[in-house]
Amino acid sequence: MTNQDIMQSLKDKDTRWVRIIWCDNANIIRGKAFHIHTLADHLTDGIGISVAQQAVPVMADAVVPETGISAVGEIWLRPDWGTLRFPPYAPGHACVIGDMYDGAQPWKLCPRHFLRRMIRRAAEFDLEIHLAFENEFYLLREGALGPESVDRTVFAEIASFDINREVIDDITDALLRQDIQPERYYPESGPGQQEITTTYQPAALAADRQLTYRMTVRGVAARHGLKASFLPKIFPDTAGNGCHLHLSLWRNGLNILPDEATPGELSATGRAFIAGLLAHLPALMAITTPSPNSYRRIRPHMWSGAFRAWGWDNREAAIRVPTNPKPPSPTHLEFKTSDASANPYLAVGAVIAAGLDGIRQGLDPGRPVMVDPADLSNQEQRTLGVDLLPTNLAEAVQRLSGDPVLREALGPELADVFMAIRRAEWEVMKDVDIEQEVKLLLERY
Repeated sequence: MTNQDIMQSLKDKDTRWVRIIWCDNANIIRGKAFHIHTLADHLTDGIGISVAQQAVPVMADAVVPETGISAVGEIWLRPDWGTLRFPPYAPGHACVIGDMYDGAQPWKLCPRHFLRRMIRRAAEFDLEIHLAFENEFYLLREGALGPESVDRTVFAEIASFDINREVIDDITDALLRQDIQPERYYPESGPGQQEITTTYQPAALAADRQLTYRMTVRGVAARHGLKASFLPKIFPDTAGNGCHLHLSLWRNGLNILPDEATPGELSATGRAFIAGLLAHLPALMAITTPSPNSYRRIRPHMWSGAFRAWGWDNREAAIRVPTNPKPPSPTHLEFKTSDASANPYLAVGAVIAAGLDGIRQGLDPGRPVMVDPADLSNQEQRTLGVDLLPTNLAEAVQRLSGDPVLREALGPELADVFMAIRRAEWEVMKDVDIEQEVKLLLERY
């Protein structure tokens, strides 16, 4: 967009405030706004923020000392005007996603910059990654004892369609008005739990739209007097919120996940990519399921991918390869050990790095697991290379600390700061019960 296009778009929408948005290492979506009358001062360089913003955990606005970051230092959020959106739930306000710059260079702790580096790395393999986020969220209202679900329905119960039709329709319309195309909708298993999926996009665009999606769902819900929360585990006895990643691999405009020579099978590149994901999965979880709360959801027999395994149409495996009723099949894979407490840029970038390592090494994922992995004997699990994934954040961070491939991909600065924040969050919340945890985190995600 030219400067003239930007100014005209803002004028046409009667914009008063422009929010420059960023997503921090705790996956809190934050923003600073400038008034439209000061547009000329912010058009290129944007807004300054403290370097400490990337050293803050989810619990409080206090710098984690172990990050090595202090109150000294300034970076700049440069607006990426290609992301300019006008949220219907906030008339008079515009949103634009910012890139973090240290002087003239992208800052080493910028999540968007990390994802771009991994996309360029995929291009070295002549690959383009397309993906979609499968978001689940709860609609809640304030009750006498705290937040409670808007209904008591079960999976896909038609009554939930009717109870929540107005807010779902408004969310859908708001997404469409921001160029996000909804694909499918249904009430999920938990009471008041919803799922609205959107169409596939190239990786960078999909990550940007994930921020817009989360802001939109919460903003529209608030205008209906409701709270929307993507927190992985809100109620101890009902389904958790996942945010699965659905990925496909493209080369020269063609999806190369299916094997051209053998219909219904994975290509060698697809198998190697899956093998890379499996090889790094315990470490990846520190990035894709980075909250202590995440591990309350990832349990055997809960369709959440608690085991390091892959399988055709297997919803208990961490990586599911869905089949299609007609060719081509398969067209994508589902990475299940992911939720919306993950920064989308870091999660997608790390997944790409892991998959590419599988391709680089020519890894093989082994035989698919065609049963619930929890039902296998120990011997059967060993034969198939199946094992239980980390059951808490501390274990996942330890695995990330020992994973040179992912640490190299992140870069030493980002890796060390990220792990310091995860460790700080674990130390504060490791002995906290779910009620206290939810009270702290419900409105963060």
